[in-house]
Amino acid sequence: MSATSVFASIPAQAIEFVNALRIQNVVTGANDANRFGGFGSDLVYNATDGLYYGLTDRGPGGGLLDYAPRIQSFSLNVATSGAVSNFAARAPIVFTRDGVAFSGQNPGLLAGDKSVLGRSFDPEGLAIRSNGNFIVSDEYGPSIYEFDSQGRYVRDFTVPANLLPKQSNGTPNYVDGRPTITGGRQDNRGFEGLTLSNDGTKAYAILQDPLVNEGPVNGGEAQGRRGQNLRIVEFDVATGTATAQFAYTLERNADINARIPGTANDFTATQQGRSIGVSSITQLPDGRFLVIERDNRGWGVDDSANRLPVGSKRVYIVDKTGATDISNLSLAGLSVLPQGVTAVSKGSQPFLDIQALLVAAGVPIAEKLEGLSFSPVLADGGRALFVISDNDFSVTQFDGSSTQFEYCTSGPEANAVSFTPALGTPCPAGTSLIPTFLYSFKLSATEAAALGFATSAVPEPASWAMMIGGFGLVGGAMRRRRRTTVRYA
Repeated sequence: MSATSVFASIPAQAIEFVNALRIQNVVTGANDANRFGGFGSDLVYNATDGLYYGLTDRGPGGGLLDYAPRIQSFSLNVATSGAVSNFAARAPIVFTRDGVAFSGQNPGLLAGDKSVLGRSFDPEGLAIRSNGNFIVSDEYGPSIYEFDSQGRYVRDFTVPANLLPKQSNGTPNYVDGRPTITGGRQDNRGFEGLTLSNDGTKAYAILQDPLVNEGPVNGGEAQGRRGQNLRIVEFDVATGTATAQFAYTLERNADINARIPGTANDFTATQQGRSIGVSSITQLPDGRFLVIERDNRGWGVDDSANRLPVGSKRVYIVDKTGATDISNLSLAGLSVLPQGVTAVSKGSQPFLDIQALLVAAGVPIAEKLEGLSFSPVLADGGRALFVISDNDFSVTQFDGSSTQFEYCTSGPEANAVSFTPALGTPCPAGTSLIPTFLYSFKLSATEAAALGFATSAVPEPASWAMMIGGFGLVGGAMRRRRRTTVRYA
């Protein structure tokens, strides 16, 4: 399956936009297991088999439909220039527990009880262990699960109690938002990104936005949607327990508004910690992280004609060195961090301004940029950096109705036409579903080396981790991965 097209390229320089693949979604049924697309919720390159692994979220319908979340692996050709081509998908890996697929349907519908998470699963972050197992973070809980290479459930990690959504009486509620829940993650703002440390011993999960009450007080209520500080949670992989929490400070909405012409489309105070957030975290070889920070604007089902001005699609380098462990500290009612508390550091300028480069190239900016990964080392010692979008399966609903529809559009232009046929119905002539975008940026050998990457062909961090464990482990992992590859063929 390789329904793609390539946008015009521009010459590759250090951290420059090169080209983009437009991956067209395929509708094969109203909500069946073969529906293809929506796999841009995260992206990981696996040096063991040379494949890229994308992740779906809860599926079309925003938690209202019973969709089986999955991993979608694929291969790519990457030129020395960083230009990417020849996307080819493999068979998906569906997440299961005791032989039953997890579901993207929310707990109130699936389990009939908003306080019981059950099999409800909204995957957003992905990492691959050296043994071939997947670590996956989820927004519903928020949760972290481990699965084997075939997508079969292995175990839960233990998520800190302060992150779990609860009502004022202490009852968990995995569906509703404020003011029904008064503590824990905001609704649909759980663990949005996940990465492993280079040695594989630590996992780092990042919330999309502040906790529901970790923001300034307004009208007598502490509101995370007005907040600027979210949390990165460190886990010990061996035990699955949290070992630290660190504050990450979002860019101020005032600074984003300053980049938007006029004031009519400015982000308001209540959008600071709701419409501005984080969507990915990736550890670098030197121990720092890359984090995608973005607004909720761009080409997507909520604004298919791309009429609202985009304010922020950026990648920052983040360093937790010297950051305060805030595991036992509440930020409720605070607009800034308390004196003596230090957030993870990030530069005042982004490492990569995706929006600026795409605007300069005349390429559409997708709303939800949610996955980031690097290519293997290229012939000139550089790397391609890939950013992938989540297109929400190009499915939408009308206000006041839970009925879902395909979203068909003629393009991102302001004069585009759109149609909303029933799920499973082909788009009218001249229109198509909003695609998944895979954007490629090029890092020179110098830029790659500055992040700790090798600039010649040596084993990737995942390969080193397996070698440390002994050649018997390498052989076992390779055999398991080869079986998986045969299954995809």
